[in-house]
Amino acid sequence: MDLTLLYRGPLASCDYDCPYCPFAKRRERTEQLRADRAALERFAGWVSEQTDDRLAVLFTPWGEGLVRSWYRRALVDLSRLPQVRRVAIQTNLSCRTDWLADADPDALALWCTYHPGQTPYDRFLGKCRDLSERGVRFSVGVVGFPEHLEHARRLRAELPDHVYLWVNAAEGHTYTHAEAAEWTELDPLFAYSRHPHRSAGLPCRTGESVVSVDGNGTVRRCHFVPDELGNLYDGTYRQALRPRACPLAVCDCHIGYVHLESLPLYDVFAGGVLERIPARQADR
Repeated sequence: MDLTLLYRGPLASCDYDCPYCPFAKRRERTEQLRADRAALERFAGWVSEQTDDRLAVLFTPWGEGLVRSWYRRALVDLSRLPQVRRVAIQTNLSCRTDWLADADPDALALWCTYHPGQTPYDRFLGKCRDLSERGVRFSVGVVGFPEHLEHARRLRAELPDHVYLWVNAAEGHTYTHAEAAEWTELDPLFAYSRHPHRSAGLPCRTGESVVSVDGNGTVRRCHFVPDELGNLYDGTYRQALRPRACPLAVCDCHIGYVHLESLPLYDVFAGGVLERIPARQADR
């Protein structure tokens, strides 16, 4: 079967201090980092031993993973496994990029977010151009605060044409039609992020072909539904995989609603669901 794993271990520290993020500049003790490393290495080891399924893996850490060597190594190693069709990670791209030379560019991808005020613009843009020159699949996005609009416009103008620029609606911000139109000029898909999606009772791929995994191997249908389906490492999750309707009233995060069968996003992002690259963008 084709199975997508959304992995989120205990890592909860970041090298940025974005005012809209609860994990900004959080530091972890040595033993906490060791626990995260052990959990990730256990997960990567499990993936390497699978031969029956075609797997896709998206790392969605609360903090910044790529400043840690074990995340970079896991991405490289998993990208070279024949059973892994895609491995991707959400990142602020603050890390160096030379390690990507060891990865398989056909399998690895990056979901990058630009945070104005946290890194020099030219440094971020330079890394994006480096990714493009290396042939790495990646998307770039911003959080749609009004003060980020001009930064996003500049970024769209200077990014390679084939790179998709996405915009996440800012949490708690209500957009006028005029404001939404400005963001839609940059991201034609902004409408999907602007409002939460009604999801109660609607069919969703999570819990069937998409699951969330934490550092202990606990499997849930997604990051937003706490009910446990079993454990990855003892195999108990497999008997729980089946079609499910969403139990929540709404879904307002892209890594959740992209899997709703009521939305056309698997067609929109065909071949690039994990790294958030629309099919039409990938063809450019």
